[in-house]
Amino acid sequence: MTRALVFPGQGSQAVGMGRELAEAFPAARHTLEEVDEALKQRLSKLMTEGPESELTLTENAQPALMAVSLAVLRVLEGEGGLDLPRHVAFVAGHSLGEYSALTAAGTFRIADTARLLKRRGLAMQRAVPVGEGAMAALLGLDIEQARGVAEAAAQGEVCAAANDNAPGQVVVSGNKAAVERAIALAAERGARRSILLPVSAPFHCALMAPAANEMAEALAGVSMEAPSVPLIANVTAAAIDDPETIRRLLVEQVTGLVRWRESVMALKTEGVDTVVEVGAGRVLAGLVKRIDRDLAASSVGTPADIEAFLKTL
Repeated sequence: MTRALVFPGQGSQAVGMGRELAEAFPAARHTLEEVDEALKQRLSKLMTEGPESELTLTENAQPALMAVSLAVLRVLEGEGGLDLPRHVAFVAGHSLGEYSALTAAGTFRIADTARLLKRRGLAMQRAVPVGEGAMAALLGLDIEQARGVAEAAAQGEVCAAANDNAPGQVVVSGNKAAVERAIALAAERGARRSILLPVSAPFHCALMAPAANEMAEALAGVSMEAPSVPLIANVTAAAIDDPETIRRLLVEQVTGLVRWRESVMALKTEGVDTVVEVGAGRVLAGLVKRIDRDLAASSVGTPADIEAFLKTL
């Protein structure tokens, strides 16, 4: 078995996340407390009790999702003896999940990651006034078709492919009017349907340039080590382990396409046959199965999941 660990992105958050883990495992509870301390915020209380409207704010959802992923990982390491270099060949993460992946692999310290993601969330929110940007999932179009739709819909505004998630599932992002034009055009060009996403900002497009500049500054001030296993990067869908390259690609990632479909295929090309999603939700495991049915995919986010996973080591 050649295994990769993958880490979820925004949208996988839910009120109650982390509660079972914290109750069952001291290592998980200590991880959530470490994030609370780093942020000087009772984020763990918000995660377990809500309100949902506050948890879904980008500045809270991003560090919260990382905290749950790392809580699971710490339990796997402490309870089951998971050793990344011995048991895992690669890591990857979807958008903010890339920070979780890098923290799992030792590139960042967890407190630094929490502060980086808090700042990233705030910077993304500030980059575009609420209501001026939008994102939409175009279902039934491949990446080239979606790019064609986005280009035709832009009409002097910003509209670009933001996430190539799986065959027939591409997300576009940009100015609200342009994204609405893309939805109409996609229907004309054979999309099965298109869905406006409930997001607070248009991520992964040129409108995020101010946030990218802020993250360049934030990342420049943070200590980074080479990851203990290579990362498959969102921006290149290729393996990297050089800290300076990672730093540069994390900045590019703010405005760039998340090449998730290609990243999963890169894992397969590298010999991975088993992909394990670590953290909240089961979104990435579902996408992996859609991308390539030959890959075994599972999610580890609850005490029961942890017990099942540890039997495979």
